[in-house]
Amino acid sequence: MKEFMLIFRHEDGKKIASPEQMQIWMKQTMDWIGGIAARNKFVVGNGLDFDGARIVHHDKMVTNGPFGEIKETLGGYIIVKADSIDEAVSFAQGCPILAGEGNTVEVRRLVHGDEIPG
Repeated sequence: MKEFMLIFRHEDGKKIASPEQMQIWMKQTMDWIGGIAARNKFVVGNGLDFDGARIVHHDKMVTNGPFGEIKETLGGYIIVKADSIDEAVSFAQGCPILAGEGNTVEVRRLVHGDEIPG
């Protein structure tokens, strides 16, 4: 069985959900993850904090960020076990983040050790 990362992307970093909306979204997300875990396919997952984040550039310059002005922000990820990318995509299709217009879930297979991608 392979491992896949589901990466949560929010289209507009300036949109801030109300505390009530966040509570509803968190419950939906926990229920969704619970369904994956019930199938013994959930590995790990985390949200990403924006406070105090830094960007390291190719020239090793460090800047504060990311900021809400950017077009797209990464909100978090989970790692799931799946027999194929199609199965991992089926998990992604149930993600509550997709209720937000323009939001996406990127699905990428994890490559371990000296494994050759592809």
